Amino acid sequence: MISVAFVSRAAIAKLNQRYLKHRGPTDVISFGMGRDAPGLPAIGDIYICPEVARQNAKRVGVSEREELARLVVHGTLHVAGHDHPEDESRTRSAMWKKQERILDRRD
Repeated sequence: MISVAFVSRAAIAKLNQRYLKHRGPTDVISFGMGRDAPGLPAIGDIYICPEVARQNAKRVGVSEREELARLVVHGTLHVAGHDHPEDESRTRSAMWKKQERILDRRD
């Protein structure tokens, strides 16, 4: 059970500062609240900033729709308990590879 909210640059920057101690806006922040019991669905919230997503999409040469889908999957994986390194190796992590496999299955 996951909620997804699309928020402004200012709103996500506030979340980023308050909960992650990072300055400025980011594309996605997720909060996993665990599971009530093993086998039950993960519970969490995902916050996405479409404006930052749009900038990222242009930078990497994908559509805004594709980038938004990537952020929903990315946030969902975090809520489900997956994680990745914070440095440039993140795109080679198991979580990132799983994210891309999920995105490749859509259409």
